[in-house]
Amino acid sequence: MESFRNLIRGWFGKLLLVLFLALFALVGMESYFGGGQSADAAATVNGQVISKKDLDNQTKYIKDQYLKYVNGDETLLNLPFIEKFALDSLVARTVLLDQAKTLGVALSDAQITQMFAQLPELQEGGKFSEEKFNQYLAQKGMSGPAFINSVRQDHAVKMLQGTVMNYALVSQQDLANIINLQGEKRDLFLASVKLDSYKDAIKITDAEISAYYNKHKAQFKQPVRVDVDYVLLTPAMVNQQAVTVSEDELKLAYAQLVEKNHKNAQLDVKQILIGTESRTPEQAQTLANDVFAKIKSGMSFADAAQQYSDDPISKSKGGEISYAEGSFGSEFDAAVKASKGQVLKPVKTQFGYHLILAKQATAAAPEFAAVKDQLTSELQATKQANVFSDAVGRINDAVVNNDSLDQVVQQVKGAKVESVKGLMLSSVHPVLSDPNVKIKLFNDDVKNGDQNASSNIQLANGDTVWVKVRHYQAAGEQSLAQAKAKVEQKLINQKALEAAQAKIATVLAEFKTQPAQQVAAKSGLAFEHAGTFTRSQGLRPEIERAAFSLAAPANGQWSVTTAAMGNEMIIVAVAKVEKAAADSLTAEQQLQLTKMYQRQRGEQLLGDYTEYLKSKAKIKE
Repeated sequence: MESFRNLIRGWFGKLLLVLFLALFALVGMESYFGGGQSADAAATVNGQVISKKDLDNQTKYIKDQYLKYVNGDETLLNLPFIEKFALDSLVARTVLLDQAKTLGVALSDAQITQMFAQLPELQEGGKFSEEKFNQYLAQKGMSGPAFINSVRQDHAVKMLQGTVMNYALVSQQDLANIINLQGEKRDLFLASVKLDSYKDAIKITDAEISAYYNKHKAQFKQPVRVDVDYVLLTPAMVNQQAVTVSEDELKLAYAQLVEKNHKNAQLDVKQILIGTESRTPEQAQTLANDVFAKIKSGMSFADAAQQYSDDPISKSKGGEISYAEGSFGSEFDAAVKASKGQVLKPVKTQFGYHLILAKQATAAAPEFAAVKDQLTSELQATKQANVFSDAVGRINDAVVNNDSLDQVVQQVKGAKVESVKGLMLSSVHPVLSDPNVKIKLFNDDVKNGDQNASSNIQLANGDTVWVKVRHYQAAGEQSLAQAKAKVEQKLINQKALEAAQAKIATVLAEFKTQPAQQVAAKSGLAFEHAGTFTRSQGLRPEIERAAFSLAAPANGQWSVTTAAMGNEMIIVAVAKVEKAAADSLTAEQQLQLTKMYQRQRGEQLLGDYTEYLKSKAKIKE
């Protein structure tokens, strides 16, 4: 543990604390690297700037999360909504951070040290791993005090959020209500009344249609639609002769492989650090220059590292470090690139002065015979791809110059022009749903009247398609003429339902005062026992809403209502209600339910608390 304490006191320990905080921080990881340094502000909160760079980073982070749910199709995202959501989240984080500072919410150094000592993510075989550390730094691009500050801020926000959320109160009555709500059982009987027989006598006037349309225009919105022609071209449709690979081509490919391996070989980097922890910057610079002079006079780099370096990890290994670009700052990276096997003059970074020795590691190249078959296959595939690419280029010129998809049909046997009407952004189509295609179909140029044949569009699977929009229908409300048939059908359904309800109104009223079986028998309705159900147990939504909206019936009676479902009216009868008792759940289930409800209440309280802080803050967007 003493070695750990010594490590924490040095520059390397500070970076380790940074990493520890990063691994534990749960809020705002996506905004660490904006830095808030841009004067180009997206918003200010109590004088603190939220830069456009911060907003861009947050927007990208949120957008990437949504893209996972739409298979990477950006055209399905509401980008203005995402950007507003991103800005709102940054504003919320800023007001919470201000409040955390006001309340003195922060982790102490002792807490950080204790948690770090138990962190397994950077350990290997129970001991700290420098390699894992450097890999994480490289992955996250970590560097400097700005990052340390960001992580500390995130912990402050997280702690404040936890304070609000973890102390949301849940009463026993609340818990009993939830248990009853989730566990209540209702015994249901259902009967069906077909509405078609009521529709024959219904006549809808133009005045009724116009009145309904004017009152419910919001129901008749329509998304952007296009009528489009397209023609698909696949590699299999192009006449490809068998391709051969010469020995000279194989040798050239092998030479390129060897060169690539060499370029990708890991750098062998060594350093000697003269830190400023126990000396002034001037003293550190003087000592670094002295060590540099000793190395130039013949002292080995390894001996100099062992004797002078303040890097506790690498000094015993001749100064060797696991280097990843970005770990130590741009000055260090520039020196690594410039070294080329020579020790450079001391380089200053935020950690002190570094003497750097870097060279390219030797790359092991496979034998030619071992990779010959692989190279042959790759070259054949490349040549075949080039044949297809040349054909696409030639056909594309003809399509664009003649503004005609027929050019593909004329030049390629098996190709044909297909048509689709009313295609929307959300439509599922084997070809036209490709994001690259939708960008061509639903852009501003098409909206403004461009209906020329497109240039070739490469699909995700390697095929190529050309498209031509025949008709563009903008988003908006349907006209009365467009909506007339739909309105008329709605009115017919509504009047048929009202007529059916009126016919059985007397029967429904009798259920409130007479024994249920007696009323059901003389009603002529064919009631069937549907079973006993709790909420969310597979009932159609219309029936579930109706069934659980009814009061519990008196003994021997049913509580009854109706639900409309297309061309039929369902009569929903509740024969019995069994409330769930608190002891119907095990102690573990009650604990889980309590935690779930407490979290929901906590999130609600946090949202309310954040909105209160925002109402008191000076926010300028």
